[in-house]
Amino acid sequence: MTDQETGLEIAIVGMAGRFPGAADVDELWQRILAGQETITRFTDADLAAAGLTEEERRHPDLVPAHGALPDLDRFDAGFFGYSPRDARLLDPQQRLFLETAWAALERAGHLAGNPDRLVGVYAAAAASGYLLHHLFRNPRLGSVSEYELMLANDKDSLPTRVAYHLDLRGPAVAVQTACSSSLVAVHLAAQALLARECDVALAGAAHVLLPTGTGYRHEAGGIMSRDGHCRPFDVRATGTVGGDGAAAVVLRRLADARDDGDTVYAVIRGSAINNDGRVKVGFTAPGVDGQVAAIRAAQEVAEVDPATIGYVEAHGTGTELGDQIELRALAEAFRGADGGRGAEGGRCALGSVKSIVGHLDVAAGVTGLIKAALALHHRVVPPSPYCTQPHPELAGSGPFRVPTTTQPWPDLGTPPRAAVSSFGIGGTNAHVVLQAAEPAEHVPADDGSARLVVLSARDADALDRARDQLATHLGEHPDVPLADVAYTLAHTRREFGHRLITVARDATTAAAQLADRDSALVRTGVASGTPAGVALLFPGQGAQYAGMGRTLYRTEPVYRAAFDRCADLLRPHLDVDLRALLCPPGDAVPAAPELDETRLTQPALFAVEYALAELLRHHGVRPAAMAGHSLGEYVAACLAGVFTLPDALATVAVRGRLMQAQAPGSMLSVALGVDEVTALLPAGVEVAAANAPHLTTVSGATAAVAALAADLRGRGVACREVRTSHAFHSALMDPALAGFAAHLREVPLRPPTVPVVSNVTGGWLTDDEATDPDYWVRQLRRPVNFTAAAKLLLDERYALLEVGPGRTLATLVRQHDAARGVPVLTSLPADRTPTGEDDAVALAVGRLWLAGAPVRRPDGRADGRRRVPLPTYPFARERHWVDAYRPGPAAPAEVTPAAAPPPPAEPVAASATTAPNDEPYEVVRRIWVDLLGVDEIGPDDDFFELGGHSLLGTRVVARLRDALGVDLPPAAIFESPTPAALARTVAALARPAPAVPPAVSPPTDGDLTDLLAEIRALSPESLARELHLARHEEGNPDG
Repeated sequence: MTDQETGLEIAIVGMAGRFPGAADVDELWQRILAGQETITRFTDADLAAAGLTEEERRHPDLVPAHGALPDLDRFDAGFFGYSPRDARLLDPQQRLFLETAWAALERAGHLAGNPDRLVGVYAAAAASGYLLHHLFRNPRLGSVSEYELMLANDKDSLPTRVAYHLDLRGPAVAVQTACSSSLVAVHLAAQALLARECDVALAGAAHVLLPTGTGYRHEAGGIMSRDGHCRPFDVRATGTVGGDGAAAVVLRRLADARDDGDTVYAVIRGSAINNDGRVKVGFTAPGVDGQVAAIRAAQEVAEVDPATIGYVEAHGTGTELGDQIELRALAEAFRGADGGRGAEGGRCALGSVKSIVGHLDVAAGVTGLIKAALALHHRVVPPSPYCTQPHPELAGSGPFRVPTTTQPWPDLGTPPRAAVSSFGIGGTNAHVVLQAAEPAEHVPADDGSARLVVLSARDADALDRARDQLATHLGEHPDVPLADVAYTLAHTRREFGHRLITVARDATTAAAQLADRDSALVRTGVASGTPAGVALLFPGQGAQYAGMGRTLYRTEPVYRAAFDRCADLLRPHLDVDLRALLCPPGDAVPAAPELDETRLTQPALFAVEYALAELLRHHGVRPAAMAGHSLGEYVAACLAGVFTLPDALATVAVRGRLMQAQAPGSMLSVALGVDEVTALLPAGVEVAAANAPHLTTVSGATAAVAALAADLRGRGVACREVRTSHAFHSALMDPALAGFAAHLREVPLRPPTVPVVSNVTGGWLTDDEATDPDYWVRQLRRPVNFTAAAKLLLDERYALLEVGPGRTLATLVRQHDAARGVPVLTSLPADRTPTGEDDAVALAVGRLWLAGAPVRRPDGRADGRRRVPLPTYPFARERHWVDAYRPGPAAPAEVTPAAAPPPPAEPVAASATTAPNDEPYEVVRRIWVDLLGVDEIGPDDDFFELGGHSLLGTRVVARLRDALGVDLPPAAIFESPTPAALARTVAALARPAPAVPPAVSPPTDGDLTDLLAEIRALSPESLARELHLARHEEGNPDG
């Protein structure tokens, strides 16, 4: 036995569930701590509504109790891609587990869909009472085939259904060992992780007993409680109480969980399963020897002394035989665990979650595991209600006691440990040994930096609910590092079209912003159309201001490292350190006059923009294209690989020095297009930049530019002097060209690896241009054709982000008509107050994501961030249910009525396209409405986007053959997936005399035997009840 890790430890990193009286795991834990039973007591009105006759309701043995779940008939069908019709056919256990599986993986932070990470599913469901009592022999179902019913309700399809809808690529295994199924699933999942068959494993189960709301009849000597209470290990116990629910845990190898910053609730040190064989009194009876062997095997695998286990979550059904045998088995398995301290007794607490929620059948084991894991996580021993008179087997036998109040975890001189048992009818036993997780070595606190918080959902209502959930959670957990929250939301969740962002520095502020529906600090949007990519725009001289980038230098290590590299490389070329110029230490005021010197302005702007681009890259913004304005083109070319960083900085320094050395001049911004301005230019003034469709900058000698300004104002043309000392991109720059060319001839140039738009041509920079030194000489002298560059990027539908101080280029781009509806964003403040720079960068990244731009966010683990549990997706559940059929007056079909001859075509509001007004189209449309369960279908609606699938597609083809007499190929629905297209295909093949498709007769009573034969591997407990109910419905309650 050892306290050291064995290397076989499995971490529980996530959990989710829905339980009687508890909508989620957190609420279940509160009920457990309060010792609050959640069994439902049905009123006489409830029983009548469930279909019980007055005689049945008055039966003396009726116990109107059950661990009931509300809203069993409701499901978020659209979220999982189900049509309303298919959703109504799907077993509610499978619906429950789909939502539970999603929530568990999302809460664990392992739902993002990493293709390199295999996720396995090990799951169980009980036999489908929905199939037997609601669907089978129900004439209202009309044309639903028996195969469809079986496929939608077969318990063996549960794990594969989850794997399909959640796109999980690891093993998907159905587990069936009756009541121990879900704990056996945990054992199998752990073994698969250790065998490296998967990297993450989901294990759990769902159970729904139907009909619901009826209670049960107590039978003397049976397993069901006489009074509707489950009292494990109490002398007054008379049996168990059934319950509905779903629960799942997410497991990982402990070393992987630590490496990835997972929240670890508890650690599985070892587990074991076996079967009683024939060493017991009967098939359905429990066996002492088998239970002892399973418990000891798990202890041996875990390498723990049972004396170090402080709590056992028992199977604990509250039945006389079951409790007695389990207590004997525990006493034998823990023999000597009191270490000779028999007088003390009661060292190890004993409990069973069944006293709270009832017996959840196949989901019971994992529910008990969740309870034990949370007890270790919170270091408390939970109470067991109703155990006020302990069972005689507890007295003087072993180290056990049953606490009735919440207690602190006992100090046994080792890490806190617990164990969980689950035993199934038929004899399959499972036992798991748990240990408390060690605290994370170091959890970085918030450092006051701006954090981008993102949320997404399938629709606006769900997004509002998610926003409210997160606001409440952060308000209740103000100490959670917002950096971890931001990392978890951005990196571990799947993305949907309706999106929300906000930027904050701590959880309390984020909660307040999210709670305020009128907050301007929260932005929402719909990523309806995905941009072609992100194009970065780098501004040129004139955008600079004192202190630009100073906050980023202090708060963002990535920015600081890139800026430092630029500053170091520039030291041989400048007589000042850029850090002293822009980012002086302490409260020193950054220099302003020196920054207006071209020889310093251009290197400083380059360094800021380059470092900012690296920071954006770190945040997942990878440019699909780039453009720059004059100097800015050098930043783009460097990032695209045309220049190395040292060569680019040396070239920019030479360029700035040569340009400053030229004769002074002036520049003027004119509110006219380039052609209009050109016609008005006097001698000595020329176009320097075509900035926007109606904005041009001219350059030249100061006197000539002043004269032009006076002339323009006299004509009523708006113009403004540009703050500069030189006339860039004019003839006054000609003396600089030779020296610049000489420098460029010594610089290696390479083709761009990312598309760059040329300042000179306004088109894409070609490889020949990029590698030609003369191009870069012309780029200094020729006008900047930014108007054409912006138009090119807008026509390509890029999302545009200005990377540099201010919003100069964004303003220019927005003057194009084509900019409407295109994200045109900035990344640094425009008000020359750099205190909000980190907010601005975070907001820029968020707004790109909000618009649907591809932002490949980094793994925050490099910064020591951790996955933290957060509220999960707020499903929009709607009623999808087929009521149990009771013979009586004929009723209309609930799911798919037999098709009638089509009446004249009616207008359809679902599509703006005009529907074809012909018979084939209307027949197609009505068959789709019939089979998909969707009320309105337009001519261009896609069959598969409406929830159709291949099986249903074959039904469509068959119905069309019968209705219109066409020899339609099976692949027709795939080749023509819209009503209009399929109608055209049908029309081309139609025979003269269409026929009405025959109605499908409901199954006969004689089919019951065949159906029961097809329901494989029923748990004996569920099977007995289903057969009893089936006989009762036939008027033969005695069999």
